[in-house]
Amino acid sequence: MEIRNFSIIAHVDHGKSTLADRILELTRSVSPRERRDQMLDTLELERERGITIKATPMRLFYTADDGRTYLFNLIDTPGHVDFNYEVSRALRACEGVLLVVDAAQGVEAQTIQNAYLAIDNGLEVLPVINKIDLPAADVEGAKAELEEVVGIPADHAVPVSAKTGENVKAVLEGIVAHLPGPQGDPDGPLRALIFDAVYDAYQGVIAFVRVFDGSIRKGDRVKVMSTGKVFEVDNVGVFVPQPAVADSLDVGHVGWFTAGVKDIADTQIGDTVTGADRPTDAPIPGFKPATPVVFSGLYPTDTEDYPKLREALEKLRLNDAAFSFEPETSEALGFGFRCGFLGLLHADIVQARLEREFGLALIATAPAVVYRVTTTDGKTVEVQNPAELPSPDRTLEIAEPWVELSVFLPEEYVGAAMGLLQEKRGEMKDMVYHGRRVELRYEVPFGEILYDFHDRLKSLSRGYASMDYRFSDYRPGDLVKLDVLVNEEKVDALSVIVHRDKAYEVGRKVVDRMADVIPRQMFAIPVQAAIGGKIVARATVKAFRKDVLAKCYGGDITRKKKLLEKQKKGKARMKQLGTVEVPQEAFLAVLGAEE
Repeated sequence: MEIRNFSIIAHVDHGKSTLADRILELTRSVSPRERRDQMLDTLELERERGITIKATPMRLFYTADDGRTYLFNLIDTPGHVDFNYEVSRALRACEGVLLVVDAAQGVEAQTIQNAYLAIDNGLEVLPVINKIDLPAADVEGAKAELEEVVGIPADHAVPVSAKTGENVKAVLEGIVAHLPGPQGDPDGPLRALIFDAVYDAYQGVIAFVRVFDGSIRKGDRVKVMSTGKVFEVDNVGVFVPQPAVADSLDVGHVGWFTAGVKDIADTQIGDTVTGADRPTDAPIPGFKPATPVVFSGLYPTDTEDYPKLREALEKLRLNDAAFSFEPETSEALGFGFRCGFLGLLHADIVQARLEREFGLALIATAPAVVYRVTTTDGKTVEVQNPAELPSPDRTLEIAEPWVELSVFLPEEYVGAAMGLLQEKRGEMKDMVYHGRRVELRYEVPFGEILYDFHDRLKSLSRGYASMDYRFSDYRPGDLVKLDVLVNEEKVDALSVIVHRDKAYEVGRKVVDRMADVIPRQMFAIPVQAAIGGKIVARATVKAFRKDVLAKCYGGDITRKKKLLEKQKKGKARMKQLGTVEVPQEAFLAVLGAEE
């Protein structure tokens, strides 16, 4: 039986998961009773937010017009820039891809990024023009953009409507005709690539593999090439889309195996599995490790949950190799972990998964990028946590990461977008017209586009703009550390590194918000934002005033004055002794606000 291994790639919201649903229906891979929308979005979070987070494999059988039956291994992938690493891993298990393009919106930023990823991996690309049922659909325009912007011939492009199911059968015929089958030696030594894994409490690590040579079956002794450890296979199986047990996995198959692997470190994603008795000479090229670009601290709200959080992070790391973590401590928040992510959405999703799947309550500190600091003694250190920044007298220069940013949007919104980019210290490099749409190419400090940039870009363009970025280099900037002081004591968890020109604006927002959420005491509490010893913004939490004159009716005015004087002295003494307890809610309010 011939095999086709393919992924579906596209910009976010161009209809990958809907097309996957129609393909499952056409190949009768799910019974009508099991059918639901977004069949391959298995995480509760994916269904809730309507986005794909994990690449999901699925095995189908299709009888083509020529009467032959084909085995399809389909992998649905995410479209969002933060989950690019998921896409690159899924592509390693395939020979071809379906590149989905929205007929109304045309080629977007992630369409280009994902198409180049596929081409770099040497995969055959079959374009699919989706949403032809929309009134604004322009199939010929989308084809022209594919050829002009991405450089892919659109002769075989299949126009479909994944929503209504129109012409989806032509996609299946296109897969058979234009995408190549796997090549491999069925009798050679086993070579299989681990492209994903999950941890199961009963079976240990379940490794998702693509077999390139040989075969793997129950009872085989296999070796993980990077560690040299040998395991006996307990079970092998395929995805339909739930894992189902099979007799064996042969050349070209995509499936899973368990081998009683209890230690998470024993199986790395990107590793090669081979036979223990007849090993292969050359491992399959793995993946470049993902480089985290955004760092944030994660702390349990209950300090007793620290060991539970460590275990949860290790298990999640197995399923999401793109984030990293290391222990850290904070005076304000106790013991926690400094975690690295590929972007803000990635950070948000990891935190949500930890809270849901492992039942943890967490506080996340303000996300920050990695800065390179040159100290006066000539050393260069990388700083992820603002609290670790050397004092100004020991700092020679601070360099921040810059990214190459491309923004696609209709031309009527160009002026507003350029204004926003200017505000974010962006430097314009180029402006390219692609038919009705414009591509703005800028270089921008990564820290500037981290928080509200994407939301503001979407709102000023009424949702039509899309963006993509890649790391460029480090450049020195006039950066300062902004500390927050509550009652003249530093709160390390709220320190941020900002550009000097924006220090006042950021400081003002933080102190105002802190002053709103800190509970009032019997004395006034100053909340200040400071650069070194210089205060740049201040707000005051007003004191409660106990009514000491309540019982003082009638009589001489001097009696009242005496009581008020006594109260004043008491408050002054209280202020000297009073250290302010900042409640956890205050941290959540300030850190949760994307300022």
